[in-house]
Amino acid sequence: MNSLTETPPCLVHPLAVVDEGAALGDGTRVWHFSHVYGGAVIGAHCVLGQNVMVASGVTIGDHCKIQNNVSLYGGVVLEDYVFCGPSMVFTNVRTPRCLYPRNTPEDYAPTRVKRGASIGANATIVCGVTLHECAFVAAGSVVTRDVPPFAMVAGVPARVVGHMCERGERLRFDAEGFARTSYGQAYRRMADGIVRKEAP
Repeated sequence: MNSLTETPPCLVHPLAVVDEGAALGDGTRVWHFSHVYGGAVIGAHCVLGQNVMVASGVTIGDHCKIQNNVSLYGGVVLEDYVFCGPSMVFTNVRTPRCLYPRNTPEDYAPTRVKRGASIGANATIVCGVTLHECAFVAAGSVVTRDVPPFAMVAGVPARVVGHMCERGERLRFDAEGFARTSYGQAYRRMADGIVRKEAP
């Protein structure tokens, strides 16, 4: 039995299915009607809501939150602290055809969602892109290209509409390209438009 100071084991609801060969980290919770395939790797302290599917070949980091009705297909990698909103969509094949199946790992275009990124409800992430650190995808957007660090994107197809700090505050840059949050963290917009978090 675990002591009060130890990390609790994972919790799998009786109506969820976790196949043999799947790896779940301590403290992770898998809720009703979800299915984790063998070969999937899920880190510690994650939450998989109702009706979530995690396919073989998917890797999920620590402290991720996957809301209801999300499917993660082979080739999707989530780093730590990623948020996936309800019913958002990942794809993994660029040119699907039933007559000419593309269903091997070699056919999949990898998608990476980096640490701290958030994806809003009903957004679609087309395979082969990277959402960089703390990127924010607005609800209903269709992402067809890489999203830079700290960028907010919206629309169909998604375009950069602003920038956000790691805690979720809108960044407003001065004429010299600096922004400071309400808690004192500085960010800088570089000449190429990429935003960097400044050292404390």
